[in-house]
Amino acid sequence: MSTVVLPPAPSMDTIEISAQDIVNEEVRQFLEDNAEEDGVDGYEEMIEGLVQSSLEDFPEDDTTPAALYAAEMAKAYITQGTRNGHTRIIRAFILYHRKINPNWDPLAVTSQTPYDIRSFITHKCGRKEDGFEGRKFSTAVSTRAALTMWYRSIPSRRNERTTEWIQDPVTDVWHGLPTRARAVAEYMIGLEKTKARMGEVSKSARALSLDDMLRLYDHCFRDNQTHAERRWGVMRYAVYLVAFLMVLRMDEALKIAHEGVENIPGDDENTKISVGPRKTQQNGEGHSWVLCANDEMPKICPKRIFCLLADLFGPSVDPTGPLFVYVDRRGNIEPGHALTTSVVHRALMADLQALGYSSWAVYGTHSFRRGGCQYRVHHRGWNVSEIAAWGGWTQLEAVTMYRYFYSPTDNHEYMAHYDRNLPKTLN
Repeated sequence: MSTVVLPPAPSMDTIEISAQDIVNEEVRQFLEDNAEEDGVDGYEEMIEGLVQSSLEDFPEDDTTPAALYAAEMAKAYITQGTRNGHTRIIRAFILYHRKINPNWDPLAVTSQTPYDIRSFITHKCGRKEDGFEGRKFSTAVSTRAALTMWYRSIPSRRNERTTEWIQDPVTDVWHGLPTRARAVAEYMIGLEKTKARMGEVSKSARALSLDDMLRLYDHCFRDNQTHAERRWGVMRYAVYLVAFLMVLRMDEALKIAHEGVENIPGDDENTKISVGPRKTQQNGEGHSWVLCANDEMPKICPKRIFCLLADLFGPSVDPTGPLFVYVDRRGNIEPGHALTTSVVHRALMADLQALGYSSWAVYGTHSFRRGGCQYRVHHRGWNVSEIAAWGGWTQLEAVTMYRYFYSPTDNHEYMAHYDRNLPKTLN
């Protein structure tokens, strides 16, 4: 077996990293991690569960004219199929501001809107000793998710961009989602740190361990499957494994195209995968990986899964376009119809529930990225610089990369063995 071939290390030209640089990176990472919630690929079930758990923080016993107005507005602009929990939070948001200013327009979106959002979250989650309600950080997350839905649902905003909040320098009009404003992001980051100091644990996605990946393999390739189940199992486990081994965000993994996968004829050990420019790369260049076959652990062998994918597509399908595509109920693939993050998330939740995971809700598509980093540390013995190079992280990003190595929600039940001594030897 050949050894792993690491890509060139990211440029380390930056000699000094200021506190403001780190703050800027934290804001960027916060917005990146919340991209799915903000409407790029739809709301995840995990967010819905979080909203439902926070509803007691938004009572509906107010029958004043302002409350009735807020309820009517929320119901009028949120479609019938929308979750009731989000509507309840939106109603509370409108009511809060109408009580402060009866002329406040809930449909208006201006430079002030991010500060209105921040004010309401402070009202719910600020410290009780400061005159606020003192709710948990999960309530802040639920509130931001619900208000994201609100500002995406207003008719005048439905064609707006959902990945940014930016002002047109010519017209001075603001475009995008106000929940993605820097003012909101910085506030959420600060609030989370404050809550952590007060003993409230952050609920970031739990990393998927190597054992978890092996169980997912056994489930995706279990016995007595139908033809269609087997083919869908190949496709989704391929997505899981690539995101895990390449420490990718799920949206990045799903952008991999046939053209970016290089299986050299006669080379049964290495597969080269390339992706286009990433968000953090400003030079226009892409990033590439060389994945090596793993005969010791066939279940996480990239070479084997790519062989199964090739068999899934067959010789009649033109190998162009997205690599990870839909598989219909009959087991037929749909070339060109790329999978979405929300579909992969639902598949992962179903798989974890089928495997009997009672804590399935604390996982998400980001769990592969986190788990992949930890796999490289715990099982492959990589150091931080090797992981930074592998993931394409810059020097600044490496400063905040620690969050991938540790989360309070990760599985730490073996902590009693962390400091286990080496076996005693007899003299």
